Amino acid sequence: MSNLDDKIKIHPLYVRIFHWINAVAMVLMIMSGWQIYNAAPVFEAIEFPDYLTLGGWLGGGIQFHFAVMWVFVTNLLIYFFVSILTGHFKHSMFPVTPMSILNDLGKALRGKLPHTVGTYNSVQKISYIGVIILMLLVLLSGLAIWKSVQFQTIGMLFGGYDGARVVHFVCMSLICAFIVMHLVLVAIVPSTLIPMITGWARKSAHADKETNHVA
Repeated sequence: MSNLDDKIKIHPLYVRIFHWINAVAMVLMIMSGWQIYNAAPVFEAIEFPDYLTLGGWLGGGIQFHFAVMWVFVTNLLIYFFVSILTGHFKHSMFPVTPMSILNDLGKALRGKLPHTVGTYNSVQKISYIGVIILMLLVLLSGLAIWKSVQFQTIGMLFGGYDGARVVHFVCMSLICAFIVMHLVLVAIVPSTLIPMITGWARKSAHADKETNHVA
């Protein structure tokens, strides 16, 4: 069997570009966001250490946050447009049902969830759909915080300015949890990192494996 016959294309180029730009943008936005947060905490008991923040001071954090925001938003919009146009989003994320999620989650908890090359199981699908929803909520709540007068209608959906800040913080925290889970699972199954770099995976490398990899 040739090397080509033993490989399967998993991630198209635009998905890989989106992933890595999004990864860098999210980290920079989180770190600069923590710098802004420290100036006026949503929860007084929570404060982030300086080495985890970006910007050095409130003004610097704001400059980084909004500069990276445009990269993040542009990247996200292009991803949605191309994914819908090519059918990638529909093919990769759907169908997914409550029953399939419960079934695959049960298998994952028992350590018996198989990983099929090029196909997301229901746990993976709902994880990615969930984090995309979180990113959209972060974006909308961020708009309500940034331009509280111009986007007051959006702010009202979150219960006003203070409510938007809470939603922004909670969604950011959940995205951080997803990132940590993602990195842990990649560390457990490092072979899943290669396709996100090259786009290709070896069929035989996964054919005899079962894994709990869900992100």
